[in-house]
Amino acid sequence: MRIGMKARERAANTTIYIFLTVLAIIWLLPLLWLIISSLREEAGAYTTYIMPKGYTLNNYRRLFTETELFNFPRWYMNTLVVASISCLVTTVLVLMVAYTYSRLRFKSRKGLMNMSLVLGMFPGFMSMIAIYHILKAVGLDKSLAALVMVYSGGAALQYYVAKGFFDTIPKSLDEAAMIDGATRNTVFWRVIVPNSKPIVVYVAIQSFIAPWIDFIFVSVIMKDNYQNYTVALGLFRMLERENIYQFYTRFCAAAVLVAVPITLLFIKMQKYYVSGVTGGAVKG
Repeated sequence: MRIGMKARERAANTTIYIFLTVLAIIWLLPLLWLIISSLREEAGAYTTYIMPKGYTLNNYRRLFTETELFNFPRWYMNTLVVASISCLVTTVLVLMVAYTYSRLRFKSRKGLMNMSLVLGMFPGFMSMIAIYHILKAVGLDKSLAALVMVYSGGAALQYYVAKGFFDTIPKSLDEAAMIDGATRNTVFWRVIVPNSKPIVVYVAIQSFIAPWIDFIFVSVIMKDNYQNYTVALGLFRMLERENIYQFYTRFCAAAVLVAVPITLLFIKMQKYYVSGVTGGAVKG
């Protein structure tokens, strides 16, 4: 009987592994197609065959050398600058608000938490027209500074995951530091943040990815300011009807390059990212 149970267990595990392998292949196929298309020598978006007739790296080279119409290096740098600054500002704001809600007790705390939670549920694009006109009124439309303000402005509304993590950190750490003369500010920066690497990494990755892939806000704010495009908006222009035949393979090459920083960042920080999502910190 025990042998039969082990056989059934092995069969079940084999079935699960096969199923997961099939899912992984399905998930990887579009990525493989993107990479192959970025190396395709023939122009055009549609072909009647699967594998290219020739391979070349010229699609990558031409992204950086032929910039008269599509200035990919400029767009890539714009995106990197905006994403990096937004990531820094957003991470600090989210952690500070989450720590405040987790540790401090004040009269309007519950009301502010509920209001922040409700407001955070509304998609950002609902307010994008109003945001654009406000930015235009103060002379900040079509600027990279406007993008940083937009991406980091509502960051504090996404406090709940970080707050849940801070709730798992024993308050005895705060109390011990304050007995030694530390202020709340010192406790946060010197005690809590160093013991919260998983949630710091989680918030930072989320904050970096959002500006990197956003299309809606940048298309509204930048309008026709070609030099301040980010990669999402710039690459979309490559797929317009008059450009897609000539630039499709270069679009694929650019898409591969855009995915590289996020992929490397996630691979490097994966263990912290998972810990930040699932919760868990130092135990007292």
